[in-house]
Amino acid sequence: MPSGTFIHFRTPGILIFGMVLAPCGWVLDLTSTVAPNWRTIHSIPSESTDTFLQQGIWDICRASTTSRDIRCNQQDEPYFNQQIIEVAQGMMVASLILTIIGICVAIPGVRCWRERPNWTVAGLGGLLIFCSGVLTIIPIAWYTHIMNNITASSTDIRVGYCIVLGYIGGILEVLGGFVMFIGICRCCDGRNRSERVVADTGKSTRIQPAPRRITVPSIPRTSSASSVPYSRDSFGPTDFPRAKSNGNNSKASSSYGGQPYDADL
Repeated sequence: MPSGTFIHFRTPGILIFGMVLAPCGWVLDLTSTVAPNWRTIHSIPSESTDTFLQQGIWDICRASTTSRDIRCNQQDEPYFNQQIIEVAQGMMVASLILTIIGICVAIPGVRCWRERPNWTVAGLGGLLIFCSGVLTIIPIAWYTHIMNNITASSTDIRVGYCIVLGYIGGILEVLGGFVMFIGICRCCDGRNRSERVVADTGKSTRIQPAPRRITVPSIPRTSSASSVPYSRDSFGPTDFPRAKSNGNNSKASSSYGGQPYDADL
């Protein structure tokens, strides 16, 4: 590459969109996986009214609305033996791993160290991210559908915040992976996004507009003996009385033979 020259590469917007949504969705899915709050159970028999259980797919915690004391590692064999719990554990972990793999695959295709991004590699990474989002939504939707039918010691069952975070994270991954995958179809292959080499000359690369030509209309000029728009004869005869001249000024007035000016009138 010549000295003083740098490559100006612009990453396509759909790749930026996907690479931003995928990590955000992964963080939300991670929180949904490890946090023990897929559902909460209130009004537990033989317990005080302010005590409730927080059940996740890995742990169960006992908390209270009147204190901040939370006791986890609660035992509930019938709950953890449910099929949905085993499926959710496997699919959520698989989703987290698949998202990381998808991001690592998409990075070489998105990074602009070449003239154009590698749409095939970026699209393959987007497909993996899309599948990871699907793996998140499936167990969460299934758990929400049968949440009231899972073994519980009370009928007052409420949705936990992990369900909400899981839905949002899965949708973000699905959207991010989809917009990256459509690039593999060559419908947005960057033909109109070609990058160019810009010489670093220390000057602004902004193209200056050409000077605008202004045509000045010519004004016809008529020849005139005087620039004054009137003459002495245009005033007509005047009858202004003249002051009598003294004797001392008779010689001065007689020696002047010019025509009177307008100021003399």
